[in-house]
Amino acid sequence: MFANVFDTLLFLSPEFGSRVQFGWTITVHILFASLSIGLAPFIVYFTYKDVKTGAERFAHLRNFWVKVFAAGFVMGTVTGIPMSFQFGTNFPVFSEFAGEMIGGPLAFEAKMAFFLEAVFLGVLLFGRERVSDRTYVLSSVLVGVGAWLSGFWILVVNSWMQTPQGFEMITRNGQEIAKLTDPVAAFLNPRLPWMYFHMINASVISVALLVGGVSAYLVWKNRDSEAWKSALKIAVLILLVTAPLQALHGDAYARHVQDSQPQKFASMEAHYESGAADLHLIAIPTDISSFTDPRAENLFTVSLPGFASFLVEGDMDASIQGLNEYEENPPVALVFWSFRFMVGLGFLFIGLALWGGYLTWKDRLAESTLFLRAMIAASPFGFAALLTGWYVTEIGRQPWVIQDYLRTGEAVSQSLTSAEVTTTLAIFVVVYVALVLTALYVLKWLINDELDRMGVQRSSRGRWRGPIPWVSDDD
Repeated sequence: MFANVFDTLLFLSPEFGSRVQFGWTITVHILFASLSIGLAPFIVYFTYKDVKTGAERFAHLRNFWVKVFAAGFVMGTVTGIPMSFQFGTNFPVFSEFAGEMIGGPLAFEAKMAFFLEAVFLGVLLFGRERVSDRTYVLSSVLVGVGAWLSGFWILVVNSWMQTPQGFEMITRNGQEIAKLTDPVAAFLNPRLPWMYFHMINASVISVALLVGGVSAYLVWKNRDSEAWKSALKIAVLILLVTAPLQALHGDAYARHVQDSQPQKFASMEAHYESGAADLHLIAIPTDISSFTDPRAENLFTVSLPGFASFLVEGDMDASIQGLNEYEENPPVALVFWSFRFMVGLGFLFIGLALWGGYLTWKDRLAESTLFLRAMIAASPFGFAALLTGWYVTEIGRQPWVIQDYLRTGEAVSQSLTSAEVTTTLAIFVVVYVALVLTALYVLKWLINDELDRMGVQRSSRGRWRGPIPWVSDDD
């Protein structure tokens, strides 16, 4: 009896452990995947300007960010491969149920996108003096195409899980499976254009903040650096376009979610009672239980009455189906707070972009120490917003792994034990944390090497005296 109690306290259930394990691996992987996607337009621009103008500053920026791209590509590959194995080890029922639907896009991602990106990344890294200028620029474009194409095929699979179509249910070997009948309808499902644009734009925003933060730091250390002043300006201009665009697109995206996944939309707003839905501009928990069970009666909110209904239906009195209408709901607190965190950061990015745009217009971008510090501080927040948006997408679909067709609990391996899933989860946590720390160390090494190149003196004792925690140098 005591052994059973000990096992219950120590080990996670196979379903919960599998969900956490896959969620953790995709959390880390998506950081590197979005880095590749978001860096692609920067790489193309710096490469083109280098070849077109022959200016040393663009050659330098190209060289620096190609190295960052390469490091992210390697880490993305290492962290992404185990996820495909988890389909078999943790979710074999899902693999059998949806094999015809997901096998093709995942194979296309590997053969069509990954190898394209890998081959021409090699040209970018080692071929500047070995190929013609036109071939070199084309290589940067094909690397970007490979990164964006990789994201496309992965999102084909995920968007189909959100809005499945193009198949029929059949029984094979005593098990119901989805038989592909219309590949075009399945691959180009209703969710794909919304998800793809939102993810690509979110990746570009995240990298624009990273480029802006690194550039701001190096400009702050050396105000005469023309290369990094150019990079900072480009990052601000890109942010000025992409941040407001993400807000506008997200508003329209929410309407699509309400139409196709009303339970997810209700979770995003913690809307329990069917009827007109208020839009909570600010939601503050009033007690501990409010964090885990956010409801209108136990939150301090600043809300626009009926405005959530207006946003999705065009009518402030339109009835939105509440969570009480469903037998089983996703973890509402995670969806609700993740959504607010993402939206809050989104408006922060818009403010930062407008501030930077104003300073650029006044030709004072590199002179404002306060703005430089703000960009440095905001450099990791784009990835934080991207991750919380991904949590809204994935956790909000629960309890379904394939919306309305296959529940997550039904997709998990029946032979998997609690000890096995807990042990492998612990291993994945340790290994993936080490990989993230390695990536940060590479970025630190590149930044410190840049400081040396610019002649900035750094503390020999390695104490941090600047605004980037992982870079050690004097002000």
